Amino acid sequence: MGFLNNAGDIILDAVLTDLGRERLARGDGSFKITKFAVADDEIDYGKYDKNNASGSAYYDLDILTTPILEAFTNNIGSCKHKLMTIPRNNLLYLPVIKLVNSDSMLEGTQTFTGVGSAFSDSSTGMYVVTVDKDTSDVTYDSDPGTSIASLTGIIKGDGAPINDGTPNNSTAIANDQGLDTSKIPSTFSLDADLIENQYMIEIDDRLGKITTPGGVFSGGSSTMQLVDVNFVDDDRIASYYVSKNTNTSLFDSNYGTVTGTPPTGVDADSPIAGPRGTRLWFAIRASLELNTSQSLFDRLGGTATMTNTGGGTQSFKYIDSSVRITGVTTGYRIDIPIRFIKKV
Repeated sequence: MGFLNNAGDIILDAVLTDLGRERLARGDGSFKITKFAVADDEIDYGKYDKNNASGSAYYDLDILTTPILEAFTNNIGSCKHKLMTIPRNNLLYLPVIKLVNSDSMLEGTQTFTGVGSAFSDSSTGMYVVTVDKDTSDVTYDSDPGTSIASLTGIIKGDGAPINDGTPNNSTAIANDQGLDTSKIPSTFSLDADLIENQYMIEIDDRLGKITTPGGVFSGGSSTMQLVDVNFVDDDRIASYYVSKNTNTSLFDSNYGTVTGTPPTGVDADSPIAGPRGTRLWFAIRASLELNTSQSLFDRLGGTATMTNTGGGTQSFKYIDSSVRITGVTTGYRIDIPIRFIKKV
């Protein structure tokens, strides 16, 4: 990969992705370009200089002459910041997606009391997934019945009840969408064409699967159900296309209510300051390989030690990864750090 000089004539450099080359090689007519996306990953809009002494023709000169990346075939690394077209010209703010990370909200809290930095730095919003029951049942307190899986911020990824019989804990990964500005009251409705009703969730399929959050977060269902995956690419990245109409348990039906306390009126502590769109929430189930084997931990991860409140220690193997959330309507994207842990 390199850079193309953009100082002169415009250069169009295009290549097929790995999937595109595969379909072209079939020779059966399945290779048809019906859609395309453009992105501005390389552009730093901070270089726009409206005070340039040479006049308005030079305001964006640095941007227009910025070297651009050569086209490359890895779909994970390309087009991170897709461009979008909005016909209206009366928009002062565009919607964003923000991770719900408030200590006062059940599904988004990052309170790792007694666990320590072996799991997460709470300021980063990292979530922790336990990959098997032995890991979920590790105690963090002097009380033998207090397992780490009972802590909010830790997702019980093994699918079995925690040791007190509860089917799942209170952690879900919640993401709020809307206009993050105090200039427009949150009581105003977000325009329909700015609301994200469909999302794409991407995760390394070797490590985990997307599930419904379970419990109060999915309309009363007591279990975390696997979500159907739409596509797994050659890099083992799984893509889940979820819709508010067809995946109702992944969307908070109360979002938009700005009064009340969790879990009713649960967006009272939303990180979105202005009008709200939708809240997407989900959990993660560890893969079978992480559940039954240490091979990926040895190849991709490291080891950390937890000291519990009683002074005892426990070693874990871990793998750091991320989940990517993309809004289908606006193309807005966030990456959420995830740590998978396994008791040694």
